[in-house]
This record gives sequence, C-alpha cells and structure tokens, in this order.
Amino acid sequence: MELLPVGRRVAYWRARRKLSQQVFADRLGKSKSWVDKVERGVRALDRLSTLQEIARVLRIDTAVLVGRDVAPVGSAGRVEGVDRIRAALSRYDIPLGKPADCGLAVPVDRMLRDVAYAWTAFQYARYPQVLDLVPDLLTRAQRTHADTPVSGRVPLVEAYRITAALLIKLGDAELAWLAVDRAMLAATGDRELVAAAAVQLGQVLRAFGRAREAKSVMLAAAYRIAPPVIEHGVPAELSMCGTLLIQAALAAAQDGNEATAGELLDEAAGMGERVGDGRDHHRTGFGPTAVDLARVAAAVEVGDARGAIVWHEKATSRAGWRWLPAEHRAAYLLDVARAYLNVGDAGNAARVLTEAERTAPAEITYRPVARDVLAEVARDPRAPTTIAQLAATLGVG
Repeated sequence: MELLPVGRRVAYWRARRKLSQQVFADRLGKSKSWVDKVERGVRALDRLSTLQEIARVLRIDTAVLVGRDVAPVGSAGRVEGVDRIRAALSRYDIPLGKPADCGLAVPVDRMLRDVAYAWTAFQYARYPQVLDLVPDLLTRAQRTHADTPVSGRVPLVEAYRITAALLIKLGDAELAWLAVDRAMLAATGDRELVAAAAVQLGQVLRAFGRAREAKSVMLAAAYRIAPPVIEHGVPAELSMCGTLLIQAALAAAQDGNEATAGELLDEAAGMGERVGDGRDHHRTGFGPTAVDLARVAAAVEVGDARGAIVWHEKATSRAGWRWLPAEHRAAYLLDVARAYLNVGDAGNAARVLTEAERTAPAEITYRPVARDVLAEVARDPRAPTTIAQLAATLGVG
C-alpha cells in the first residue's frame, strides 16, 4: 500500500468499504467523474481538507491515505550519531596521557583539509555524512593538537566549531555547549579564533533562551575583532565582526528589543556592503544578503510577521541569495515559513517549506525545529497534500 499513489489508495479503500464510485461521490458531494479522475491520478488531491473528508467517508485515518505507515526518516541514525559524538567528547586520552590506542598524530595540513571537507559537507546540509565524520575528526584533531600545539590549534578549534554547529542543528544544545566551550578554551589567546568560536557560542546561548547573555558576549567578541577603522578593515575581519553583530541582533530580538536589533543589523549591513556577497570567510557566508536574511529572522522573533515577509521578498531577489550555502538558505526558509504561519497563510508556508526540503532535504529530516514547523503546517486543512505526505513520511504531525 505504501508504494501506491494516493488516488489508488482511495480506490482500494472505497472498494474495501463496498462503495460504488457514484455512492462515494454522493457522500463527498462530488461528481462520479471527479472520483474517477482522482482514482486514476488524472486529478490531484491538492488540499488536506479534501483528504480529510475522503478519510471520514472511508472511515480511515487521513494518514493512511498519505503513507503514515512509513517509518520516520532519519531518527535512528540521528540518535546513534549524536551518541557517537558524545562518546568522542567524553574521551580524555590526551590529558590523561593515554593516546596509545589512537595511533599517530595526523599532519596539520591534512587535518586542515579534513576539517574543510567536513565544513563543506555541513554547508551542503549533508548532516548524516557530517554525523559520521565528526567523532573521528575530534579524536584526530585532539591528537594533532597534542603533537603540534601551535599550528594544531586551528584545526582543533574548527573541529569543535563544526561539532557545535551540527549539534545545534540536531537540537542537542547541551552537548553543543560542551563542544563550543572547548572551542573557546582552545582558541584563547587568538582573537580571530575566539571570534570564530563565539559564533556558535551565540547560537547555543540563544538555543537555551539566554538572550541577554548572548547579546553581551556577541558584542564583546564583535568589538574585539573589529578593525579600528571600519573603512580600513579587511574582508575576513569585517565578515567575522558582522556575523557576530548579527548574532547579537538576533539575541536582542529574542529578548524583545526590536530597536536594538535593528541598530545592530544596520551596523552589520555597513560591513556587509564592504565585504560583498559571494564570500565565505570563516564559514560565515557574510554579506549584504546574509544581513537581509537576518532581518527576516529578527522580525519573526519580535512578532512582526508581515515585516518579515516584506524583507523576505527583498532578500531573495538579491543575486547573493543563490550564492549562499544550501544549509543557510534552507534554515532561513524555516523562518519564512513561520512568518507565513503567523499571518495565517498556510499555502505560502507550505510552498517555502517545500522549497527548503528541495534545497536541503536533511534540514527538514534532521532538525527538530523544522519538524515542528512542518507539523504545524500539515495540521492546517488548507495545506497541500505534498506537505501532508512529507509530514507522514517523517512521522510528524
């Protein structure tokens, strides 16, 4: 049954209930021709409310028509992957002087390539692959740092950063905090590395609802990395500072301080214009488009859904939109879906969710936040059946 199109499922259950097409059509208030076209797949069932009415007449759960019997996708692999990361973060072989079972240290240049590869996989939202890579990446980065403390510090901090970024995506803020705390400790003394690690720290603090602490820490990190004269700043510095200002602005918005959020985003926008789009210094994707996307997220946080939608239309019309990593675009579209939900527009919420799933499927499959938004959209009777099918496949709703 789970392999059959929806129309064929309707025909199957109609026959099981011993209803002719005419009787079935009469009970639905439709024509016999309409039923025939649905069952043959000529006419799509594009409204959840219609599916619900069909299910009521057939005396079955709506989920049976859209495949709820399919096992939830990705949950087992996600849990297992996080457990492996937890185990890697729980090892203290290096400080305890027990690295014998870990093998030889990896050369720093090789470690840097491995970290860069993991970041690239993350930015393409290949979360299952990153889940598989991270535990071994952490072990090797720690070993390399122990063998080469100075040059090995960069790959170690980056390994912790990507671990924290992934865990935030997967909804494990507590474990992410452990990873980012280690990144901050490893980075101490290098203002550039501290600023880079602080990006994930801001995300973790916001995930815990500690918005005021997040804003304070982000501003301190931003102004520590900021060039004395903005006009003389190099793109890497400006990207890092601008990204931290965005994090501070999102924290201010989360705390309900719309004015401060706007001021910080305006400050970041000036830096963004100097950096331009299409850059990815320190894996930030910072530029004018990234600032506009942050304006959408901030507007959603303060409850200005209509303002968020207006900014959305501007942001996605920029050329820089298509240059952002898939992970960045798909995550942003979740904020837009929330904005549409808040104005009661389930159709457009479903449309941008579908776009997010097409852009980066794992963003929907692996993120608890995304699954919550999907479930809310799927519950709306005006939502298209494609969303109901996706929700059923993922076991949410």
